[in-house]
Amino acid sequence: MTDDSDRGAGRRSGDPSNERLVDRQASRESNARTYPRYLPMAVDHAEGVELVDVEGNRYYDCLAGAGSIPLGHNHPVVVDAIRAVLDDGRPTHTLDLTTPVRDAFLDTVLATLPEEFAENARVQFCSPAGTDAVEAALKLMQTSTGNRDVLAFRGAYHGMTAGSLALMGDTAPREHVEVPGNVHHLPYPYDYRPPLGIGGEAEHEALAAQTESLLSDPLSGVEDPAAMVLEPMQGEGGSIPSPDGWLREMRRITREHDVPLVLDEIQSGVGRTGTMYAFEHADVVPDAVLLSKAVGGGVPLSILVYHERYDEWAAGAHVGTFRGHQLGMAAGRAALEYIVEEDLPAHAADVGERLLDHLRESASGRPELADVRGRGLMLGVELVDTDAGADATGAHPPDSDLAVAVQRECFERGLVVERGGREGATVRFLPPLVVTSEEVDDIAERFEAGVAAALDG
Repeated sequence: MTDDSDRGAGRRSGDPSNERLVDRQASRESNARTYPRYLPMAVDHAEGVELVDVEGNRYYDCLAGAGSIPLGHNHPVVVDAIRAVLDDGRPTHTLDLTTPVRDAFLDTVLATLPEEFAENARVQFCSPAGTDAVEAALKLMQTSTGNRDVLAFRGAYHGMTAGSLALMGDTAPREHVEVPGNVHHLPYPYDYRPPLGIGGEAEHEALAAQTESLLSDPLSGVEDPAAMVLEPMQGEGGSIPSPDGWLREMRRITREHDVPLVLDEIQSGVGRTGTMYAFEHADVVPDAVLLSKAVGGGVPLSILVYHERYDEWAAGAHVGTFRGHQLGMAAGRAALEYIVEEDLPAHAADVGERLLDHLRESASGRPELADVRGRGLMLGVELVDTDAGADATGAHPPDSDLAVAVQRECFERGLVVERGGREGATVRFLPPLVVTSEEVDDIAERFEAGVAAALDG
């Protein structure tokens, strides 16, 4: 990507400006908008890992639609797949009437899943946002088991509809709305802030034991659960990977207690963590998997894949107008085939490790960059307030102000990064899977400069 030291230079007075378009957006769109508050840009066009705003400024995109653009912007295989649907006069959506495009997508997505899971799988196409797949999973498992309670986890993010909000660890988004009850939030392994205060492998074992006790104790207050819903790697919760041994224990415990295990791979799936699906790191087989974002190749698509034993709901039990979104299915099939053919999960593992090394170098000697973590191209750096006292585990409070400053300084240097985690104090990296080693080096250099400027400020 070219250098943008003279950002915005050469513009004429009548040209569109970021400020004008962002102001117009603020005057007409909902107060619920988020990213324009921290990334004040109007995107004009994009290609690969690069965004270009209306003033001609160029940015590395390490947000990538919250991880929904696996091949980068306007990748030829995705563009060609969409164009073929339109040029061939195929329908753009068909509810749940089948089509050759739909059938081919199913063949492709099932082939990416472990054979032991795929051979008994059924697929529910949902409205094209991941949160609807979450809602579908809750309805399905409550219907098939006859139970109502659900086990979820602290730090979890599953979407913004009512059932998904109930599963969320953060209570702020549901403060003013009513959400379903019967959700029990368990502690999630978090090595920098161990919830039990033990730390390390002993902490992971104790967390698993606590979960098993909850399900074994008739006086725990938890009725037989309809499901356990968890992210094999928490995304919005701060790029926190679940330990492989702990996830294997969750699979053992749920199987022994006849609790369906639903894994939310909406952000972590489709190659992002260095395997096709994040749960494959632990070599487990779930009862259901939630997929959206990258599964549509950058075009809206959402599916619930589950074992046929749970397929007990009635016709029409979960519907949505755009569950027959043909453009998403065509783009998703093309992207999935390319990801497999080019072995992009392995590429994500390699360049992700390279970026992780760079981030660790930036953190070296800077206690404010307290924890560098993640897998593949789903990475995070947690920023803390070192002037505030540490807790009993040695962890300092999150520093959201510093994280905002780092994000702003990175933006000024042509790097778009996400924030998440406790108090939004984790700077997150979700670049497209096609990012090169050279681009990773440049991204890391701009991050380093952004951190230095934020700390000096």
